[in-house]
Amino acid sequence: MSEVPVPLPSPLPTAPPAEDHPTPASMSLYPEQDHDHRHHLHAGSPDTTFLGTTPEEAEGRSEMDEPFLLAQLPRPLLPSGHEVSPLMKATVLMRQPGRVQEIVGALRRGGRDRLQVISDFDRTLSRFAYNGKPCPSSYNILDDSKIISEECREKLKALLHQYYPIEIDPHRTAKEKSPHMVEWWTKAHDLLCQQKIQKSQIAQVVRESNAMLREGYKAFFNTLYQNNIPLFIFSAGIGDILEEIIRQMKVFHPNIHIVSNYMDFDEDGFLQGFKGQLIHTYNKNSSVCRNSSYFQQLQGKTNVLLLGDTMGDLTMADGVQGVENILKIGFLNDKVEEQRERYMASYDVVLEKDETLDVVNGLLQHILHQRDWAEMRGS
Repeated sequence: MSEVPVPLPSPLPTAPPAEDHPTPASMSLYPEQDHDHRHHLHAGSPDTTFLGTTPEEAEGRSEMDEPFLLAQLPRPLLPSGHEVSPLMKATVLMRQPGRVQEIVGALRRGGRDRLQVISDFDRTLSRFAYNGKPCPSSYNILDDSKIISEECREKLKALLHQYYPIEIDPHRTAKEKSPHMVEWWTKAHDLLCQQKIQKSQIAQVVRESNAMLREGYKAFFNTLYQNNIPLFIFSAGIGDILEEIIRQMKVFHPNIHIVSNYMDFDEDGFLQGFKGQLIHTYNKNSSVCRNSSYFQQLQGKTNVLLLGDTMGDLTMADGVQGVENILKIGFLNDKVEEQRERYMASYDVVLEKDETLDVVNGLLQHILHQRDWAEMRGS
């Protein structure tokens, strides 16, 4: 594990920042996504919400008509005057909406003083796709860059096609997948170390890439900073790359702490390896953070908002002591038909094919007793 001190940026303005506008992305090495299969939330009766129907279609339907019925959704979700409108967005799926109601209520009562956010980076804070084309992960940014030879790129692509199906295989457990992930990451790191990558090239590689954070990222990062809410980014990507992305987006604030795979450069500035314990998709847990004093410094921050996009992200908060309330939000980006049920059984809130941080930002506004979500979206 490598923990990097965070420099102090210039103070933020008190006025809300202008919303970000995404720019086009090129193809990465990741396979094409499925078609956009969205299931919408609509009221079929005062007590029941069906997926995939309009209000008119929902009338008269029974609970057996829809395999992913959200049964007994309270209307409204919270007591009058405290509706959580972001959770009514069409991309939201919930297996236990009543349980989500309880957690959100507890987070709101605890407010900013007891809240911390723990998040994955690649395809959670960064985008999965833009205009139907995949966006690059922190590894893909290097893979696609000019500083990687064509021979190395082909070998990395072969590793992707060999191991990515294993990573997302719904029929294998995390324990079964883990040794394959170690093999993948280790082989990829060895290939990168053969490329004579220089530390001085990293910023330019990111600048020339099509890296994109999700729409709404400025509101997300700045709201956490302005309210003194710690943001722990736990990533199996390349720490130097993702940190540079956040810097260039001008949202790298002192409330951010990153644990990731950081590059180790020799005295001449060439990549010679990676620091600390290897972090892959399925070991993002307390085993990697056991020597970290980070969570020990956050005593009293017993409410957690967790953001991820894989089953491996569900354990990111394992190192937090005395957790009282945790809301797990999962971005379902790929193979949605195959993975929907598993995501709904594991995450409290599932965001299906949603390339924005709208729901997360709306929940933060609600928890912090700030402006109404609709007003925030319109600003």
